[in-house]
Amino acid sequence: MSSPVSSSAAKASSWRLLAPRYWPTWLGLILLRVCVPLPYSALMALGRGLGRFIRMLPIRFVRIARRNLELCLPTLSAAEREQLLTQHFASLGMGLFETGLSWWGAAERGRKLTEIVGLEHLQAALQRGKGAILLSAHFTTIEMSGWALATRMPLNIMYRPTRNEVMERFLSRNRARRLKRAIRRDDIRSVITALKANEPVWYAPDQSYRNKGAQLVPFFGIPCASNVATSRLAKMTGAAVLPYLPERLPNGRGYRMHILPAFDEFPSDDAIADTLRYHGLVEAHIRKVPEQYFWIHRRFKGLTPDYPNYYQDL
Repeated sequence: MSSPVSSSAAKASSWRLLAPRYWPTWLGLILLRVCVPLPYSALMALGRGLGRFIRMLPIRFVRIARRNLELCLPTLSAAEREQLLTQHFASLGMGLFETGLSWWGAAERGRKLTEIVGLEHLQAALQRGKGAILLSAHFTTIEMSGWALATRMPLNIMYRPTRNEVMERFLSRNRARRLKRAIRRDDIRSVITALKANEPVWYAPDQSYRNKGAQLVPFFGIPCASNVATSRLAKMTGAAVLPYLPERLPNGRGYRMHILPAFDEFPSDDAIADTLRYHGLVEAHIRKVPEQYFWIHRRFKGLTPDYPNYYQDL
């Protein structure tokens, strides 16, 4: 039985979530929930419109995305990058409504919208009995990629907690309903537990990482603080490591998720070389669907003074 003190603390915490600073979050969640029953084509049209509207605002996210496109895709002309920037924000808008769809949509709807190519590679990896790491990346279709698998099999994901308390509580409850486990990215013990139980773990280590063990590894030729722990996880558990890459198809045809064969000779004795191999794979997929990568993230932040501060003037 809970004590009166803990009960009072829980009530106070719940009331805190109604503070005015959280009203925009509540409003956004309500609007997403209301829109979920709409036809898929209508949801995507709303997303494109919202994204293109946000693109026109004088906000930092737009400037960050523009800088990342300049850094990573320098062979494009300025006009081509501006066009891609507009397409990217349309993709972000669609990703927002895809998030609502994955949270509240029926599993059967998810299966109809998504196709998984290469599922046999994952099944073969699990037959080894040592689990599988689905090595992915942060594309705007990130929620759809998780939903596609979670509607077909028990799935564990690794995630980074958000500072917004309303979103964190909401996401925790939603993940508990849809997933086998949602594992904080620093909870290595739970990852190992899932892999030793011969379960798949979705893992996307492509964002800026400045914790203990980070290494500078080039991404699009630019050194950036990177998580090189994939090699260590694979070595500790013997789990197969399979690339898992999402793609939103044109003309409202849904989504194709690509599970590639497990990496051979992985991990090697060089974690940086292993991470560079992963980066190359992600770069190739980005070039295939460049508008769908998460360009608003400051991937090249937190470097040593030997390197430029790429976002200083933004």
